[in-house]
Amino acid sequence: MKILGVIPARYGSTRFPGKPLADILGKPMIWWVYNQAKKAKKLTDLIVATDDERIVRACDQFDIPNIMTNIHENGISRVHEVSQKIKADLYVQINGDEPLIEASVIDKIVLEDIIASDIEFGSHLIAKIKNPIELLDPTNIKVVFDNKCKTLYMSRTPIPTPYKSIMFNYYKHIGILSYNKKMLDFFVSHMPQKYEIAEGLETLRFVEYNKNFLCKEVDNFNSLSVDTLKDLERVIQIIKEKNENFDFSSR
Repeated sequence: MKILGVIPARYGSTRFPGKPLADILGKPMIWWVYNQAKKAKKLTDLIVATDDERIVRACDQFDIPNIMTNIHENGISRVHEVSQKIKADLYVQINGDEPLIEASVIDKIVLEDIIASDIEFGSHLIAKIKNPIELLDPTNIKVVFDNKCKTLYMSRTPIPTPYKSIMFNYYKHIGILSYNKKMLDFFVSHMPQKYEIAEGLETLRFVEYNKNFLCKEVDNFNSLSVDTLKDLERVIQIIKEKNENFDFSSR
């Protein structure tokens, strides 16, 4: 059984151009993401997918397997192109802007139900929101789901809205997803619908077409998505604190 991890990486981020190559203690961010992800026990292969020669050169410099793709509007379409070139039983999409991601978290997205399914099937990780600031931050995607963990909706705004009590467990989307090949084929063969367009969330395509897009909760999730220079500074500080006596220049 082949489970392929794919790290989509694009240079032209609106908020943070060149983000995959942002320097973290002498190494590009994509190096940190790759080296964390390759520790995952359930991935049989791992590759960076990009449309930019600068990212390819950085990957080659650090012996990171990579594949050149066409320009894509989102990571799912890029993973689909990879699926057209590399056959696998399951494709795991790992966002390239979380250099602190833990391998054990990645392993949780590998669900036997998806691998065995003969219909379109996918999943994504979620975690409880612990800080009210996270709840109000539009970069944290909030998720609601049914009693079988099927995703009902995803939004940049807090959902649901409390009526009489604020005692409610809110959840956020984590940038690790998995799909079988049929789910990826479905995505690229169907047009975005109104909620996907309104929220700017391509994962809503699965929801709006009522596909099996499951949530898998992870506990004690402490990663940090790098969306700004301030986020980058926080990541660097965290890595330094975890590795006080480590010589990063030797790696």
